[in-house]
Amino acid sequence: MARSERRFSPVGVLLGIFLLLIAGTTARGQSTAAFQGTVLDAQGGAVAGAKVTVKNLGTGLERSTETDGTGNFSIPALPSGNYRVEIAKTGFRAILISSYTLEVGTTAAQNFSLEVGQLSQTVEVSSQAPVIESSTMTVGKVIDQKTVQEIPLNGRHFVDLGLLIPGSVTPPQSGFLTAPLRGQGSFAFNTAGNREDTVNFMINGVNLNDMVQNQITFQPSINTVSEFKVDNSTYSAEYGRNSGAIVNIATRSGTNQFHGEAFEFLRNNAMDARNFFNFSTLSSGAFNPQAPFKRNQFGGAIGGPIVRNKTFFFASYEGLRQRQGITINTPVPDAAARAGVTDPTVQKLLTTIPLPNVGGNFVGAATAPVNIDHGTIDLSYELTRATRVHGYYALQEDLRQEPTLQGDNLPGWGDTRQSRRQIMTLNFDHTFGPTLANEARLGYNRIHITFTPNQLLNPADFGINNGINAPIGLPQIIVSGGLDIGGPAGFPQGRGDTTAVLSDTLNWLKGRNSFAFGGEIRRFYNDNVSENIGSFTFASLTNFLNDQAQRFNVTIGSGNDKILEAAWGLFAQDNFKLKPNLTLEFGLRYDWNSTPSESQNRFTVFDTATSSLARVGSSGLSQIFHTNNKNVQPRVGFVWDPFKTGKTSLRGGYAVLTDQPVTNAVTGLSGNPPFALPVTVNSATNSITFANANTFAASSAAPSTINHSFDNPYVQSWNLNVQRAVTPTLGITVGYFGSKGTHLRISRNLNQKGAAAAPPFPTLNSSSAFPCPVPPATACPTIGNITDVDSPVNSTYNALWISADKRLSHNFQLNASYTYSHSIDYNSLSSQGVVVQDSFNIVNDRGSSDFDVRHRFVVNGLYDLPLKGHRLTEGWELGTIVQAQTGNPLTFLTANTAFTGNRTQRPNVTAPIQVAGTVNQWLANPSALVSPGNSFGNLGRNAVIGPSFVNADFSIIKNTNITERYRLQFRTEFFDVLNHPNFGNPGLILGTGTFNVITSTRFPTGDFGSARQLQFALKFLF
Repeated sequence: MARSERRFSPVGVLLGIFLLLIAGTTARGQSTAAFQGTVLDAQGGAVAGAKVTVKNLGTGLERSTETDGTGNFSIPALPSGNYRVEIAKTGFRAILISSYTLEVGTTAAQNFSLEVGQLSQTVEVSSQAPVIESSTMTVGKVIDQKTVQEIPLNGRHFVDLGLLIPGSVTPPQSGFLTAPLRGQGSFAFNTAGNREDTVNFMINGVNLNDMVQNQITFQPSINTVSEFKVDNSTYSAEYGRNSGAIVNIATRSGTNQFHGEAFEFLRNNAMDARNFFNFSTLSSGAFNPQAPFKRNQFGGAIGGPIVRNKTFFFASYEGLRQRQGITINTPVPDAAARAGVTDPTVQKLLTTIPLPNVGGNFVGAATAPVNIDHGTIDLSYELTRATRVHGYYALQEDLRQEPTLQGDNLPGWGDTRQSRRQIMTLNFDHTFGPTLANEARLGYNRIHITFTPNQLLNPADFGINNGINAPIGLPQIIVSGGLDIGGPAGFPQGRGDTTAVLSDTLNWLKGRNSFAFGGEIRRFYNDNVSENIGSFTFASLTNFLNDQAQRFNVTIGSGNDKILEAAWGLFAQDNFKLKPNLTLEFGLRYDWNSTPSESQNRFTVFDTATSSLARVGSSGLSQIFHTNNKNVQPRVGFVWDPFKTGKTSLRGGYAVLTDQPVTNAVTGLSGNPPFALPVTVNSATNSITFANANTFAASSAAPSTINHSFDNPYVQSWNLNVQRAVTPTLGITVGYFGSKGTHLRISRNLNQKGAAAAPPFPTLNSSSAFPCPVPPATACPTIGNITDVDSPVNSTYNALWISADKRLSHNFQLNASYTYSHSIDYNSLSSQGVVVQDSFNIVNDRGSSDFDVRHRFVVNGLYDLPLKGHRLTEGWELGTIVQAQTGNPLTFLTANTAFTGNRTQRPNVTAPIQVAGTVNQWLANPSALVSPGNSFGNLGRNAVIGPSFVNADFSIIKNTNITERYRLQFRTEFFDVLNHPNFGNPGLILGTGTFNVITSTRFPTGDFGSARQLQFALKFLF
């Protein structure tokens, strides 16, 4: 598939950005740590002029500062790691801490007391960063390197670690970015009541999101992640772009000693339990072999010094080869049914459909291969004692075949996805003096991906008259409650996306004030190639065999575009120590988010005043929606130690957090006339046929549009929490957390007919953007659905979080949390079509969020068994992750698409709904739901709770020292160790064969919670 892309040089853009930086631009980004505190004498008085020196134990990097007149000091921009800390002042005994850990994205606040004595009389103390947060209102959680590297993680997907923090939830089966992709895992997560596309992933301070739908561009290899921090409530003004969470990822760097590893992780279905729905015996009594699943992850890493204490490198490679058989069990027409078919197109299509081999179904397997190759290089250089430069580059190429993801349920269909993903980061840290330091970040991330149907057939060869005469694929043929072949609809397509980023922050300590100033500049380029081979929907198998469709959609032409979206933001932050035990935090951020523009003005929108199309750049329309330039975001909070012991912290905060809209809100606008013709036709009498479909294509249109008053979404976030250090290594947090989202995105059908005699806009009028009629048509087309992207809805979230964090001591570490919460909204996904029942009464869809979970408990831990003796008995380690949560809410629908133009009509409820909770009958009284006919149903959105989720993973690790320098690690990991099936949603479409019946697990075989799976791994480390 050929494509034309804007000539774009990431290196050129970065060079230009760098020149701006040298010229004095102040911007923002953070992937380091800070060390601050107060030095007092024995009587509690401030000690001015005390020298504070920190030295990285791995690289020898050394930074020094002096306390000011109030005894305060701060050393920002420190790479995370272990440090030697020394505090010295003439007339006092020096303090030495031999090992002090600084974590990414955190400020370690520590107070010290100097004793009178000789400077040469050093007092060595054992100290570590406090287990409670006493420097900021930001609520977050660091996942340390030991957890990242050792915890039993199904698939070794980095994003799944985000589920370990308080406020996060296991995603619903209906998730989009959160639904795990085969071999690649999830690309986002829901946390603190926020939508999945509101997480800002940052690697070394540079954005790692693809702004088409705000997913993480790729999963960083676990072996290259040093540690990361997730902030998910009232984070500081330093961070913008998203409202849900900030994920700061620090990559592994080299040290003064060479370290490395080689590894292989192996999985095979021969070691696994069957998926609950992969039955061993078919209905005929024949043996059904277990669906094949083979997975190999392999690779290695090495890092060390190029010049000791000066220049370091770290390089890695990881490969994945996964081969999986997807169980197929689909109703297909038998020989007798085929014999009665007279339509020539249906006869040809039947040649692609196998005969039933078990009862009336075809039972078999479809192959789903995944190949991933991922490489990284990391370089760090201490230019001077005051300046450090850090560079990182990652490249991933992946290939994935999806036989069933888009709905197809027979072998040979589906699509192939091939992509190339990159990120480069450059970090410049400079210390100007004891109270002034600067951090600068610049970089880019890029993805190029194509989606191609597996069968590139020409519809015309089958007699399908849908307006397409090219071998790009058959339209998807959807038979309600059964057969699904062809397509996938919406394909072929592809895109090339590039984000260039400059960010910087200036840290300044002035007395009791700790200031930070800076901002960020981003430019996002999104080049799309989009075709849509369309779909036919049939109410039943009989209707399909008789060529009687109830719904048809297609796009004639290509919706290609080249989109630019720019943004910049500025912030100021002050953490003011009002008293030694009370810190006030004030911040203000401003973000300017440009309206997306298209390089050739290929955007057209629907004008409701004239029932016509208007093209951007003409007709007085300069942009598709107004520029959002009022994104002022205050942040305010406090941190109070009421007992002045350093063991209790009472914190509260409030923040306004703005989201930058993603570009898939506008990509449909280039698929409108005159560039392409989107068609959606519904027939209550099933009068659409393969032969007459093109007559609808010539005479009807289904344009996409966006409200000209579209606003940037924003969230108000607040919390009040208390932390207590029970021991030096155990901290407890209890808090209330809340938020309110405003101007959230939703799609609706402006041309919903409902019970009216005609839709609001029956015919498209001629305009300069689309003069009609277009020969051979003799009239302007009628209008089907008008899909409008708007921002009128809101959300609320209220929760209790309780968490316990135990750092590694006595060979044991543990993190546990309980969340009691309720999230309410009108829709829960930004990147989706029309789901609201009544597009003119959106308030009727207010209900629990799709990802709402009332109760959730999660715990993870590692335990080094204290066994001594010899190589066989020493080096054993146990690890676990346990997740348990109540079910997500469900919305039941009818099969009627003609009434609203989409499948959004809900049934009427005639009696209180009772839940049986079994696989074969989720509702005990399904007859309580009935079709409302030609009206809207009275059943509420998300009125029924679905299956819960309970999963336990467990690992046994054996470390064997070959020599003092070389070590061998053998791992056995059990995923879903209790073999507890976590069921997916029951069939939600009233009147179909799968209604009220569960036919799958929440996640497919190979992903967590599907069935017990066993993984072996061998690592060689040095």
